[in-house]
Amino acid sequence: MTAPAVRRRVTSLEVLCVVLVLALVLQGQLVDALDIPALRTGSTVFVAVCVQAMPFLVLGTLISGAIAAFLPAEALRRVLPRRSVFAVPVAGLAGVALPGCECASVPVARRLMQQGVAPSVALAFLLAAPAVNPVVLVATAVAFPGKPEMVLARFAGSLLTAVVTGWLWARFGKASWIAERALRRLPTGGASRWAVFAETARHDLVEAGGFLVIGGLTAAALNVLVPSSLLESLSGEWVLGIIVMALLAVVLAICSEADAFVAASLSALPLLPRLVFLVVGPAVDVKLIALQAGTFGKAFALRFAPLVFTVAVVSGTVAGLVFLGGVS
Repeated sequence: MTAPAVRRRVTSLEVLCVVLVLALVLQGQLVDALDIPALRTGSTVFVAVCVQAMPFLVLGTLISGAIAAFLPAEALRRVLPRRSVFAVPVAGLAGVALPGCECASVPVARRLMQQGVAPSVALAFLLAAPAVNPVVLVATAVAFPGKPEMVLARFAGSLLTAVVTGWLWARFGKASWIAERALRRLPTGGASRWAVFAETARHDLVEAGGFLVIGGLTAAALNVLVPSSLLESLSGEWVLGIIVMALLAVVLAICSEADAFVAASLSALPLLPRLVFLVVGPAVDVKLIALQAGTFGKAFALRFAPLVFTVAVVSGTVAGLVFLGGVS
């Protein structure tokens, strides 16, 4: 009997090589077929989202690796209060120490959970870190010169979002909603700390990077579909403006270091809807939903995203009414 023939599998590298060769051969036809204004805009948005987010995603994975390798779980438990009602605001204020965007905080939050930190506490840090750090606050002050109340309102609204969401998750959240891989305790002993650091950072970057691409594609598609005339019609409708700006913050997926300049450019809108845009954006957007679904599971994302959106809209509105002196 002759041995059965072994079928050779085509690797992803070979597929990529074929695609690149075809792209070079058919370059002229592809340029003509893809020379569409909407497609050019979408591709620009996609590249911008990924380029803005990738350095901070790398920063987050490096911090995640450092936590896994060099920060003992016992040290975390000693620093944080035992009761969630006190630990959640402490974690929210700790977000001041991480000058990164929302992408960076996702792998850090997962690593905190794997080190034994309560999910509600890690999630409060996840929401606060990209919105209350000094880089974002300075960018907001530069984007809104002569309006220090805008910086204070953004800080208060974002911190309130993180703390309230953390408390609500501590009260109503269930561990079964979070994927088991995100809660699995890290093994101790064995490999060296530097090996653990490198492997953890590599794993988190590869996993989170794929979902960042998905989120960037979604943001690009939705960015093209939102008509610019929509914003111009909201100049005198602050309630509708809050709703629309909150939704735009979700679909545009602008990095928290850059969103203040976008909000400042929308001068036809009152300050309050623009503040809600700044509070909602770093807390929940399409790329974050994709990252969180990949990191914590779909069941988590389906519950966490609507909760955060609601809390952020309410918190941003309350902060605006308190610090901006109304709806102007």
